[in-house]
Amino acid sequence: MSRSEFDLIQAHFMRAVKNRDDVVLGIGDDGAALKYSEKQDLIVSIDTLVAGVHFPEPTVPQDIAHKALAVNLSDLAAMGATPAWVTLSLTLPNADEAWVSDFCTGFFALADQHRVQLVGGDTTRGPLSVTVQAHGFVPTGQALRRDGAYAGDLIFVTGELGLGGWGLAAVTQKLAPEYQRLDHTRAIVHLNRPEPRLAVGEQLRGMASACIDLSDGLAGDLRHILERSQVGAVIDAEQIPLPGMYCLQGDRQQALEYALFAGDDYELCFTVSQEKLGQLSPDHWLFSACWPIGKITDEPGLRIKTYDSHGCSNIHTLARSGYTHFDSAD
Repeated sequence: MSRSEFDLIQAHFMRAVKNRDDVVLGIGDDGAALKYSEKQDLIVSIDTLVAGVHFPEPTVPQDIAHKALAVNLSDLAAMGATPAWVTLSLTLPNADEAWVSDFCTGFFALADQHRVQLVGGDTTRGPLSVTVQAHGFVPTGQALRRDGAYAGDLIFVTGELGLGGWGLAAVTQKLAPEYQRLDHTRAIVHLNRPEPRLAVGEQLRGMASACIDLSDGLAGDLRHILERSQVGAVIDAEQIPLPGMYCLQGDRQQALEYALFAGDDYELCFTVSQEKLGQLSPDHWLFSACWPIGKITDEPGLRIKTYDSHGCSNIHTLARSGYTHFDSAD
């Protein structure tokens, strides 16, 4: 029986031994927090994208580069960090100079947008994969974490969920017949060129009690907050922001499935205490830029409130998780 990637990390890489006093926060969040100075902590995150796993084989190099950098910047956003430096490890089947030139065009366009400097890396031969390590800064002790949610906190997300799933289904030609006639351009752009929510992450310092970026689907990623914070949650299916174009086709259920389980959205999911919310003015940016989708509870587990055709609600356990690299069973 194979384990999920998170089971493997928990079983083999998370250790009680602490060899260094400058590790503020280690394995278990979107990035590590390391003591950098008296005023700042250094946030470090790393992700690998593999052809055929994280992006379809025909994806153009500009899009591969953008996404490889964006998913790491999204991790920094989930920690409330301001990005600074990145390193890049590029594994290529062959030395295709035109491909590399196009890759760099996509990579540096996003890097320049966020004033990020490439400071080193490695290039080698093999199946196509891209590894980026990102570094950013937060004021000392202000890194957003996954373990700070408490019962009563409200759960928010920063944007529509499920677009990544629709985009992937479109480019891999796995859409149901009734959706094939639609224009999926926006969903495909969202899949290939996600925009990290760095500005929101910075503004959530001192406000959010817990935060994570949505790379593997709302159900799976929110569950990481619940497990780290040792709490539960109830989310409201009607409050989850879904792409309107797909909902208008009369199949909100399919849109909800992609939001919960598909991944590749790279929005932020975060919690805020009701005390903090009560201190905000009615015109605060949070209320217009983000969507409240549920509440943290004392009862463990993730539950979802759904509604029947008569508007009657039902709360049931959401047992299924989001995307994982390894199956939990044979």
